[in-house]
Amino acid sequence: MQAIEKRAGSVPFDPFYDPMTTRGLGPRSDYAPTYWIGTAGPPPADDGPVTRDMDVDVAVIGSGYTGLSCAIHLARMHGIKATVLEANGVAYGCSTRNGGQAQISAGRLKRSQWIERWGLDTARRLHAEICEAFALFRNLISDPLIDCDPQDGGHYYIAHKASAIPALEREAALLRDTFGYDARMISRDELHRSVVRDMEAHGAMWEADGVGIHAAKLAFGYLRLARELGATVHTDSPVQGWEYKGGVHYLRTPGGVVRARRVAVATAAYAPRGLHLRLKDRLMPIMSNSIVTRVLTGDELQAAGIRKLSPLTDTRTLRHYYRLLPDNRLQIGSRAAITGRDAANPAHLHALQEGMYRKFPALRGIELDYSWWGWVDVSHDMMPRITGMPDLPGAFYALGYGGNGVMYSAMAGRRMAQLVAGESLPDLPIFNSELPHEGWRTPFRRLGQWGLYKIYHFRDERR
Repeated sequence: MQAIEKRAGSVPFDPFYDPMTTRGLGPRSDYAPTYWIGTAGPPPADDGPVTRDMDVDVAVIGSGYTGLSCAIHLARMHGIKATVLEANGVAYGCSTRNGGQAQISAGRLKRSQWIERWGLDTARRLHAEICEAFALFRNLISDPLIDCDPQDGGHYYIAHKASAIPALEREAALLRDTFGYDARMISRDELHRSVVRDMEAHGAMWEADGVGIHAAKLAFGYLRLARELGATVHTDSPVQGWEYKGGVHYLRTPGGVVRARRVAVATAAYAPRGLHLRLKDRLMPIMSNSIVTRVLTGDELQAAGIRKLSPLTDTRTLRHYYRLLPDNRLQIGSRAAITGRDAANPAHLHALQEGMYRKFPALRGIELDYSWWGWVDVSHDMMPRITGMPDLPGAFYALGYGGNGVMYSAMAGRRMAQLVAGESLPDLPIFNSELPHEGWRTPFRRLGQWGLYKIYHFRDERR
């Protein structure tokens, strides 16, 4: 495995961190050993830890994609210079551990499921929101400060077994005929000839919007842009206490108390359960793991037949997301352990490698340069929320992307900036309700998760 450069004065990365059982992240942790951190170069300058008590207009908790987008749009659209508080290094959590796939989605539900849940009119308006979000994302990554190696070419949703084809055909027809969106089916032969020689594939649905990006370079670009616009980003400053009194939020960090009139929470799955009672147990953190091979040889590239750098996702419930990286390494990820304690179990790495070999038999036994895992912020109803907290004035959150946050986090940050600035948002269910709250049941849902994973695996692999 490739070595990851350590942060100056840092403490070792904890591979067993679990947001359900660990009290919180302390400061100065090394980054997870991801390909993105290993190849992005040093992070840009930030504003260092909080070192004194301070009064600010807006505090943003979390310096990942959402938090930095919120800071960018607060400055650009509202003239507000936010103070961003980060527990460790910038974009320490989901934003430097994901698969780097920007897709035309937010949350875990498909368009057909939107219609079932909310009706056609709401589904159409939600689709328009997601399309606007992708346009915003494309505009952001065109900024010279955000050099994130984008590979634009659509998204391929690949049927890993023949029985998955009818559902893909129905979804493609729905996208075209009901939503007026560019989606079409691709046969196995066409997929193998022009996209990828995935030996499991029985065909695919192509969506016009899909961009592969370098996850850490995207985050670091957001950081550069946010600070150029006047935001301050304080790393190694975890919020270890939060009180609200007299119209002011008191956020206690190791270096001082930040007194803020308004607070925007963008912590994804890495928020400790004790951050604030209003946020506790509104997410079910789910672990995902990822591997990146060594650079493929010419013969291996020919055998794998990957002719596009676009995002690829298969139709498993416990889906595989994969693509060829610009330096000719293959990246693939999927769901993994249930708990942090089990994260390093070799069985999870072995299962992911076997998934890669089924798709690309010629790569069996190939050496890996990177292997890592991280937590995904899955909401209990599988959709995100960007909303205020009704009984906590001046506090807002954007959470719950369910693994589809690379693209939509840019819009979520903008929408949360609008809320912070006092604007209203469109009448959509992801804006006008809070994340469902499971309370004391949340830790016990892991027992159910274990059982569901067994069922999902059986269904996924049954032909």
